[in-house]
Amino acid sequence: MAEHPIDCELCSGDGGEVLHRAEKFRVVLVDDAAYPGFCRVIWNNHVKEMTDLPIADRSALMAAVCKVESIVRAVMQPEKINLASLGNMTPHLHWHVIPRYLDDAQFPSPVWAAAERQTPPSSLAQRQALLGALRSAMVAQF
Repeated sequence: MAEHPIDCELCSGDGGEVLHRAEKFRVVLVDDAAYPGFCRVIWNNHVKEMTDLPIADRSALMAAVCKVESIVRAVMQPEKINLASLGNMTPHLHWHVIPRYLDDAQFPSPVWAAAERQTPPSSLAQRQALLGALRSAMVAQF
């Protein structure tokens, strides 16, 4: 692994439940009760920006992000998928793949915006019930 700050949480830990581990990246399921199905695609080495990667690695990472998006869409059936690569708080290259629904607390605003409503508990329970299928689909398709 490349040199990295000692306190990088994505270097010292997996960043979620590992669904797939490849040589250069991993796919994790984030434990977020408000957003069941929220995944991250994390570059294994400590790299801060997409342009720090060689073009072939950028392409491999984006192919993985697109594959995760496709699997999340198929299983979770969201209204929309949000893709984000911010890295302001954790400067280690990673992409968020977040399923969004018309009834989620922040929709249509970003997930970090103030809640506009409470997501119905029945909706969250239905989405939680799909996580086993999401795990299986990730293993089968990667």
